[in-house]
Amino acid sequence: MADVKGQGKKDQMVEVSDGYARNFLFPKKLAIPADSKAINEMKNKEASKQHKIDVEKQNALDISKKLENIVVVFEYAAGPDKKLYGSVTSKDISEALAKNYGINIDKKKISLTSPIKSFGRVEVDAHLFTGVVGKITVEVTSKQ
Repeated sequence: MADVKGQGKKDQMVEVSDGYARNFLFPKKLAIPADSKAINEMKNKEASKQHKIDVEKQNALDISKKLENIVVVFEYAAGPDKKLYGSVTSKDISEALAKNYGINIDKKKISLTSPIKSFGRVEVDAHLFTGVVGKITVEVTSKQ
């Protein structure tokens, strides 16, 4: 029911003495007896949590597959020395993916060490889920 210092965390089954449970934990609603109903509920919560993690991981894998075939193109003006007027940031990449392809990736998950300030193609990593990294191909071209 709640974290108890030195005993266990919420939704964890631990063994304690009968007196401690009866006189302290149960009256303060910090724990409940481990009967069959409580054990089944705990197992169902764990299964539900694992299912949610599996679904999120599968969604991340699907997005990673989609990103393999996508090239995000940005057109920028440049000066005579071929330096860009502006730069491409992770926020720009995130917004372009959402607008043009319907793929929502938080800008914080796109690992861009520094903004892109030159023409050409760059591969950028997107950390979609624990252990799932998608590759985003970004191309910067000059405005005609």
